[in-house]
Amino acid sequence: MPHKIAILGASGYTGAELVRIIATHPAMEIVGLSGDRKAGMEMAEVFPHLRHLTLPALEKIEDMDFSGVELAFCALPHATSQAVIRDLPRNLKVVDLSADFRLRDPAEYEKWYGKPHAAVELQKEAVYGLTEFYRDEIRAARLVAGTGCNAATGQYAIRPLIEASVIDLDDIILDLKAGVSGAGRSLKENLLHAELSGGTHPYSAGGTHRHLGEFDQEFSKLADRPVRIQFTPHLMPFNRGILATVYVKGDPQAVHKALADRYAAEVFLEVLPFGALPSTRSVAGSNFVHIGVSGDRIAGRAIVVAALDNLAKGSSGQAIQNANLMLGIEETAGLMLAPVFP
Repeated sequence: MPHKIAILGASGYTGAELVRIIATHPAMEIVGLSGDRKAGMEMAEVFPHLRHLTLPALEKIEDMDFSGVELAFCALPHATSQAVIRDLPRNLKVVDLSADFRLRDPAEYEKWYGKPHAAVELQKEAVYGLTEFYRDEIRAARLVAGTGCNAATGQYAIRPLIEASVIDLDDIILDLKAGVSGAGRSLKENLLHAELSGGTHPYSAGGTHRHLGEFDQEFSKLADRPVRIQFTPHLMPFNRGILATVYVKGDPQAVHKALADRYAAEVFLEVLPFGALPSTRSVAGSNFVHIGVSGDRIAGRAIVVAALDNLAKGSSGQAIQNANLMLGIEETAGLMLAPVFP
C-alpha cells in the first residue's frame, strides 16, 4: 500500500513541484492538498500542466482530514508554517519547506527573520534537511526542516572543503545566480517580465541575506569555530536553477579531491573532471547537483562551481528525498528522472 501524503500550500511553485514528482512515485499517494486562497479549486485550474492527474481538490488546512495521513509536506511561507505545524497531529511526520525550523537557535531565527519564533519546542526537535549530511538523523525524525535553496547549493560546494581542512576558512567568497522561481509565486513588481527580463541584479548584498544564518550555523558547527563567508546572490531572468561560484584559498587539486572523495557514493552529487564546470541547463527539472573545480592564474586559489535546480534538489526534490528516508522508502524513489534538455 502506498504511503498517504498531504501537501499544505500546494498552490505555490514548490507545492506544484511536489505534486509533479510524487505523480510518478512508486510508494506515495497524495490524499490531501491545501491552498488557502484557492480553496475549492482543482489543481488543473491552478496549474494546467498537472491536468492529466487525478488529484483531490484544494481545501483550507482547517478543513483537512489527517486521519490516515502519514506525512505532510508543508510548503507555506515562513512564520505561517510554524503556527500551522504546531497544531498538526503529533503522530504526523512533517517535512517543512519554509525557513521556520532551519535555525536551531531561537535568537538567530529572530535576528534573521525579524520576529520571535512561535514554536520553540518544535524548533528544538527539527532536524536540518541537507540529506547527504544528516541522513541518519533524518531517518529517525518526525520533523525535518528543508534547507534554503541558496544555502543548499553553497553547502554542497563548501562543506567537504571544511571537513577535509583544504581551504582557508577566513577567505571564502560565494557569488550566486538564482532563477526567478526562487522568489515564489506571489505578485511582486520587481518580478514583472518587463522589469526582470533582459537584465540581472544583486540583492541582499553586504551580509543581509537570510540564508547566511544557515551558512553561519552549519559551517561554524563543522569547523568548531566561527566561520563567516562573503555572499552575494543575483536574480537572473530564467525560471529555474542556481549557479554558485565559490572562490577559496587552497590547492585546486586538493579541493577537487576532497569533493570527489566526499561525494563518490552519493547518487545525486556528480563531481565533474577537474577543469570542467557545470551549467544550470544540465540539471534542470532534476534532483541532481553538478560540481566543478578549476584552478586560478593566482597560485594557491581554487574556483568551485555548483549547479542545481532550486525547485527540485533545492526544495521539493530534497523534501521527497528526506520523506523517503522518514518513511523507510528507498532514498532515490521517485527522484531518478533525468534532467530536462534542452
